[in-house]
Amino acid sequence: MSQAPVLRVAFIGLGTMGQGMARNLAKAGFPLAVVTRTPEKADAFARALAAEGRDVRAAATPAAAAEGADVVVSCVPDAPEVETVHLGASGTAAGARRGAIVIDCSTIAAEAAREIAARLRAKGIDFLDAPVSGGQKGSIEGTLTFFIGGDAAALERARPVFAAMGRRSTPLGPSGSGQLGKAANQILVANNLMGVSEALAFAARAGLPLAPLHEALTAGAANSWALEVLGKKMIDRDFRPAFAVKHQQKDLAIVLATARARGLPLPGTALVHQLLTALEARGRSEDGTQALLTVYEELSNRR
Repeated sequence: MSQAPVLRVAFIGLGTMGQGMARNLAKAGFPLAVVTRTPEKADAFARALAAEGRDVRAAATPAAAAEGADVVVSCVPDAPEVETVHLGASGTAAGARRGAIVIDCSTIAAEAAREIAARLRAKGIDFLDAPVSGGQKGSIEGTLTFFIGGDAAALERARPVFAAMGRRSTPLGPSGSGQLGKAANQILVANNLMGVSEALAFAARAGLPLAPLHEALTAGAANSWALEVLGKKMIDRDFRPAFAVKHQQKDLAIVLATARARGLPLPGTALVHQLLTALEARGRSEDGTQALLTVYEELSNRR
């Protein structure tokens, strides 16, 4: 029995998440073309993987990266960038063949995903909105979760690509559904972040030893990814970004606008958004979201 041909992949965006995702695609054996806003970064990335024997090349534009690709993956900041890298003058649609599949892993509004999907469909290109959860650690380890909206047949053709980058790929319905699933994810992420910050601020003020307390909490019903990972960083005073405040704020603005359009109040999520706004006002938008702890410390006049 003959084996299915190896899919050729283009990857757009080598940021905090994209680097790990693209590296896992190369390690899985997919011929890969990469492009990012800083050409030198794409060149260095391609050279490093080529030195390991991987089939990776840097491209000058998204259109050039998409030439000959079966699947194009993008991971960029917001809807305007998604539109530009796929539908701009040098976007992937200018280079991709009919029948290619675009997988966009950015977090954007569902309405924007639907519009981009329709415009690409008119050019004979399938579009899957597939925002991710799992953070930088998941992108490096290949354990991401994908929330997927779009055509089921396109998803099945692209399954090997998803499998190289993550552990779970869940179809949720037509275009835009993946973004709505990610919105639900971000509601939980934000409220967990607030809960961990409050608990540790309380424990510190009460004079408890935080490291032993963290061990106890992670062994019981209070445990969560936020407590395990972000809670440990809070205790260590490590506020370096794996997921920056500014990116969480962008996501929460999308969540709140989506909920408002549907007449749904989200008081907890709105509160986290405002608390993170206070952090931004202190010039800390580039910090990791775990820096929310410092807002509670400042509210109590204690650091």
